[in-house]
Amino acid sequence: MVQLGCVSTAIILWFTFGPQFIQSVQADAAVPLKEKQLSETFSYPERRRIYDSLSILSGVAWYELAAVDQYHRTLQVIKKKTSPEMSGRYTEAEWGGLLNPNPGDTDERRIALFGGKGLDGSGDGIADRTQDADVVYSYIQDFLKTSHVNSWKDKLQTRFGPQGADRIEQFAKVYRTFDTLELGEHAFPLPLRANYTFHETWGASRGWGGRRMHEGTDIFAGYGVPARSTCYGIIEVKGWNNYGGWRIGIRDLNNVYHYYAHLSGFVKELKEGDVVKPGQTIGWVGSSGYGKPGTSGKFPPHLHFGLYRDASKSMWAFDPYPNLLRWEKEERKRLQKHRKP
Repeated sequence: MVQLGCVSTAIILWFTFGPQFIQSVQADAAVPLKEKQLSETFSYPERRRIYDSLSILSGVAWYELAAVDQYHRTLQVIKKKTSPEMSGRYTEAEWGGLLNPNPGDTDERRIALFGGKGLDGSGDGIADRTQDADVVYSYIQDFLKTSHVNSWKDKLQTRFGPQGADRIEQFAKVYRTFDTLELGEHAFPLPLRANYTFHETWGASRGWGGRRMHEGTDIFAGYGVPARSTCYGIIEVKGWNNYGGWRIGIRDLNNVYHYYAHLSGFVKELKEGDVVKPGQTIGWVGSSGYGKPGTSGKFPPHLHFGLYRDASKSMWAFDPYPNLLRWEKEERKRLQKHRKP
């Protein structure tokens, strides 16, 4: 059936565009596109240019388009880990067209004829699925065509489901607040000048409430030491948890949930839905938890810090210790750089 389809397509193209067009496809197919790493580069100015251009054409705010694109990127991170062969945003068949005889086609006109999704977003005349600008442009254009749905929120829910739509709205609020894409900086959760200590505690046994694994890193410090946002993100949860006591959860732009537990209190002005930035105080170290609201003092004061990745249909914890070491080192370097001689 596929072979018959290819023959039929070739016949149509022959009579429509002539033999030279068919020969060009065959010639390109004989020299496959050189494989590149399919991970996308992060050219923020180029991405912002694309978002702004598509915003003018579509009437959708740039930060809404950026949020859709970023959320889709986070799903690809999961795909890379679970299925390396699907590490790109598009397979060759999706990009170039299922019946395209050239799997690595970069000609926008031919790609369109074969029903592919690849477009040239950089303006260099090449639709390359390994180039960030082309992929971003193609993906957003494809998304904007989502079925016959009219409202923006309905488009989000149709493509990503209710939870995905909520995540995208969270991302959009962060982008809108800071008016930039360059939001990758992190901070250590406690001030570096504070007296604190931490080591690898991931996977340690915990007994309160039943045998369980410790899903985080304990950073020991005195009562009242400020607990700070590690990222640009949005407060998703704030309140009491019988295990974590007074706790707060922040969602970052990589769709990772940053969890702070055993606090002695919060910054009262902060509420769920507020946007935060790295180094911003959100609460204070304490020893709350392991009981009903207000329970405290069952263990030494410390900050329990956890990281959870959202994979759309599931969420799992991963060891935050390597990230904490890196963020501590990065912040120390920034402080040294800005220190007056």
